[in-house]
Amino acid sequence: MVFGKIDYLNLLPLHIYLKKTAFPSYVKQTTEYKKGVPSKLNRHLYFRRIDAAIISSIESRRKKYKTLNVGICASKKVKSVLVKKHSQSKEDASSATSNALAKVLKQKGEVIIGDKALKLYLQNPKDYIDLCELWYEKTKLPFVFARFSCVKNFSIYKRMMKNFTKSKIFIPQYILLDYSKSRNLSQKEISAYLKLIYYKIGTKEQMALKKFLAKTNSKIL
Repeated sequence: MVFGKIDYLNLLPLHIYLKKTAFPSYVKQTTEYKKGVPSKLNRHLYFRRIDAAIISSIESRRKKYKTLNVGICASKKVKSVLVKKHSQSKEDASSATSNALAKVLKQKGEVIIGDKALKLYLQNPKDYIDLCELWYEKTKLPFVFARFSCVKNFSIYKRMMKNFTKSKIFIPQYILLDYSKSRNLSQKEISAYLKLIYYKIGTKEQMALKKFLAKTNSKIL
């Protein structure tokens, strides 16, 4: 079993959950993790180089994928999916959903996502448009940036993920410290950011995802 892993702060709780949860030994022993940015994991899953991952929500609608109501969601604000004001239009090569969201919201400028975006926003928030915030202003709905998608061993992954959205994940201090050093962000900033993120795709999130996908032009089958 090969699970795609995005090494961004917004999925840190999932990584801790997968590491700490007492899965059957055969699951632990046979599960590998393959790291990559969202756009890379999109390709890996499409070509079946991995079995499952939380991939860009715009890609997750492919008919070949089985999905769960687990993903990366935010409401009103996210701080890590941005368009830089007064800049030339440029897509973020590591993204798919965020590039499409900028187009849906008719925002021209450089798209920036992930931990790099969070750091830039915290330094100069007035220089950036938070796309999640703008989406909420226009729709009064949250936004689903990514969704769990699978091409193999779905029943096993479904059992693995069953309790994730119901679990309160404690992030050990030493892990927060490691991420603080590697991202050049304070532990307080990381903790505050993670409070903006949640993972259960409920009724409102499904409505938001349906609305977003309807507004995109991609004919993905």
